[in-house]
Amino acid sequence: MGHKSYIKVFTLMVILCMTAGLLWSQTVTDPEKEYARIRTLAFEGKYDEAEPAARLLVKQFPEYGDARILLGRIIAWEGRYDEAAAVIDTLLASEPENSDALSALADIRRWSRDRSQQVTAPTDIRAGYMFDTFSEPYERFWQVFSLGAGHRFSRGTVVATVNYGHINTGPPSDISDNDFQFALEAWPELTRNNYAYVAYAYSDGPWFPRHRAALELWQTLPAGLALSAGVNYYYFDDNIFIGTASLEKYLANYWLSGRVYLHFKDIGVTTSFFLNVRRYLGITDYLQLTLGTGTAPDEPYDIITDLERQKASSVRLTWFNQINPWWSFRIGAGYSYEKYNPTSNRNRFEANIGIIRGIGKAK
Repeated sequence: MGHKSYIKVFTLMVILCMTAGLLWSQTVTDPEKEYARIRTLAFEGKYDEAEPAARLLVKQFPEYGDARILLGRIIAWEGRYDEAAAVIDTLLASEPENSDALSALADIRRWSRDRSQQVTAPTDIRAGYMFDTFSEPYERFWQVFSLGAGHRFSRGTVVATVNYGHINTGPPSDISDNDFQFALEAWPELTRNNYAYVAYAYSDGPWFPRHRAALELWQTLPAGLALSAGVNYYYFDDNIFIGTASLEKYLANYWLSGRVYLHFKDIGVTTSFFLNVRRYLGITDYLQLTLGTGTAPDEPYDIITDLERQKASSVRLTWFNQINPWWSFRIGAGYSYEKYNPTSNRNRFEANIGIIRGIGKAK
């Protein structure tokens, strides 16, 4: 019996020594050196090694903010976005102005939204309706009904749409007329950090532009930033060129965008500025406020009326909701106060609604 007791005591001592040695080997003595090692592992894609090491570093040095940010990014790179955001939120609770943490959280939110697009149906049909109306210097009610289809390819999305326009005006013209427009739009992903918007539309009627073409390129930058520049072309009775550029920023649950439009005329260049503030209510759902001022138009459906104005200030509100991978809708409304001649102003109202129905298996 005594012999067995000695064996038990000896075995226990061996286990305690091994445990102590293991704990000692896991103790981080140089946090900066360990941080660099973990970062290298993460950049090499060795997340199964980097994550537990980052967790240990954070546990032993809870005030080491960079280590917590690195842990959050590693978890996000593994696709666990909610958990990653929670890690960063823990740091922001004590350091709300930490710019690196805010940038990391913005990236995580953006990656999460990009990922959510991959679980929607790859093909869809979509329908929309909008109206635009004013009553000075004459009454005008312009409506556009849209029906189209979209498909998500491996390198971007393409949408084809048929737009039916109907216009009613009061005296002195008393017009009631229709028009059709055929449009094709694409959002190709050029590289991991570059994407584009390409569009062309044609109409043989008098109300839509006969030709409309657009090209805009985006460059994503660190800290949730993106820059874009492009040009819009319209042809009615003459060629019309409108340049555009924007600066965008993801900030936690917000997307901010400042955009300028430059209308190139024979007499010079007129400009308009638009500020967009989008508040995400989930991964995809959002509420967006748009404020604009200036003379250069941004409306692709009815540019002739916009070209006639001499100055305008506008406000718009848009709500987008993805109900499930197969159904989503958008609704919006806007108001503009326009100077249509040197001495007269008018009120202008607009509204729109759109529905998208996914087809096929969400993946």
